Amino acid sequence: MLKMFSTQLAGLFNRLMEKEEFPIEDGARLLAQAAAGDGKIYIFGTDEMKAIELEAIYGEEPLQSAAILSEETALESADRVLIVSRYADDEEAVGMARILQEKGIPFVAVSTVRNESEGLSSLADVHIDLRIKKGLLPDDMGNRVGYPTSMAALFIYYGLRFTIEEILEEY
Repeated sequence: MLKMFSTQLAGLFNRLMEKEEFPIEDGARLLAQAAAGDGKIYIFGTDEMKAIELEAIYGEEPLQSAAILSEETALESADRVLIVSRYADDEEAVGMARILQEKGIPFVAVSTVRNESEGLSSLADVHIDLRIKKGLLPDDMGNRVGYPTSMAALFIYYGLRFTIEEILEEY
């Protein structure tokens, strides 16, 4: 089972690299604006996506200019935000997106679009689709299991991070 999961996960990462290459570059450019200037890159993760917040702040290699976004955060115009949620229609993430829009703070969102209703994909300046609508493996009952949203989001985070670092080196 683990070997099949590993194969499916590698396939997911390859699809993300191919299909989300340009949104990752666009998102990194937007986030790099904060790091290159006087702003911070705030990260807001819902549920299991708090893993991205923790990796960016407490990981072995913290992201330059990164901080965790909370309700008490006083955002400045130079700040940029990364919102990460399982689905693009997550209520908490969409609520935060609307607050950011009202304040005029540009943001990147990472989530799976499961329907075309208004959500992160239409609110964000840049949206990166995780493309995980069901589990990666079939179980004995015909269901799908193995839903690695946080792993996929961490993969996207590293794509953003490496691109941000390249941009800042050139800057």
